[in-house]
Amino acid sequence: MIKTKKQILDIESAYEVLKSVVLKTPLQFHRKLSEKFGAEIYLKREDLQVVRSYKIRGAYNLIQSLTEEQRNRGVVCASAGNHAQGVAFSCKLLNIKGVIYMPAITPKQKINQVKMFGGNNIEIVLIGDTFDECQLHALEYTEHNNSVFIPPFDHVKVMEGQGTVGKEILDEQSNIDYVFVPIGGGGLCAGLGSYFQTYSPQTKIIGVEPTGAPSMKEALKAGKPVVLDKIQRFVDGASVKKVGDQTFAICKDVIADMLLVPEGKVSSTILQLYNEDAIVAEPAGALSIAALDQYAHQLKGKKVVCIVSGGNNDIDRMQEIKERSLLFEGLKHYFIVRFAQRPGALKEFVNHILGPNDDIVRFEFIQKHNKETGPALIGIEVKSREDFDLLIERMDGHKLNYTLVNQNENLFEYLV
Repeated sequence: MIKTKKQILDIESAYEVLKSVVLKTPLQFHRKLSEKFGAEIYLKREDLQVVRSYKIRGAYNLIQSLTEEQRNRGVVCASAGNHAQGVAFSCKLLNIKGVIYMPAITPKQKINQVKMFGGNNIEIVLIGDTFDECQLHALEYTEHNNSVFIPPFDHVKVMEGQGTVGKEILDEQSNIDYVFVPIGGGGLCAGLGSYFQTYSPQTKIIGVEPTGAPSMKEALKAGKPVVLDKIQRFVDGASVKKVGDQTFAICKDVIADMLLVPEGKVSSTILQLYNEDAIVAEPAGALSIAALDQYAHQLKGKKVVCIVSGGNNDIDRMQEIKERSLLFEGLKHYFIVRFAQRPGALKEFVNHILGPNDDIVRFEFIQKHNKETGPALIGIEVKSREDFDLLIERMDGHKLNYTLVNQNENLFEYLV
């Protein structure tokens, strides 16, 4: 039994409940990362969980604890996808009816997985552009229909279930120096962090969020959960406008440091894991590994665990992931080019300005004042940052009239 100032988490009991339902996922030594950082680095592979994420742990632990009367009323949840799969799986296993609200922008792969796990026991409602909007609708439905709401993170039973990830880690390894934990609403960090605080207090818990959704970072700064004005949704499994009140009460005491990772860096990590390790990680699942570079100097000679929290990645998103990675790595650039109005101007650009390693991947004229052609939007991929510097030198040397779109966020979003 783990006591905190705000909650008592019974993670040992949750483990007993879950051990016949969830998989005890591998804690794998990662040779390449270990060599890169001069450390002993392990990956906790929750992407290999029965619903391909750790969310089944908290969902099942809460739903199985409901009384018969509560089960008969049915359950409701709101989720960007992984919690929904955990609830769907639990509903089918326990033969409970469930209504699952998901944001309208949820990847099809996650929607199909929810249907597969829940079968006839669940109904799916797609509504809202963000998790927070979706949750408001789910709560209204819950109240109107006298159902039982299953929160994705802000509940003791959910935190206890997620905390079993920490127990499994410490059952296999001791003397761990750092655990890198992805954070959305904070349920995993609260549960796992509580367990480590009790059984391995010397371990530093490093929370990781996407740059576009720093809800825990801002909460820690303010001393309480705050609502972000807007968030980027790319790392959908870790993008919420406000962390949980109960999760924050624990996280503020167990988190040693909070890191923010750019979405482009997350994308590069996803591709690296896929190409080098055949690991299919969703954006939230790659967060912890993507953060390691920021701690490179502290990791030397240390034992480190990264939580790969999920592997529900829609193949349709891979082009977007590649695009974000190339932009982040400085290997893809967009320009608005105003060519001189003379014959051969475009040919000169191709023959004398483009380098041998430069490739035009997008070209379109921008209509202006109802004319057929205007400036051109050109996307160029290069092999290295040095190639880009040389390209700019040639463009300036030829006195080309251009605008680098990458440096203007509003222009980039409008045109690209």
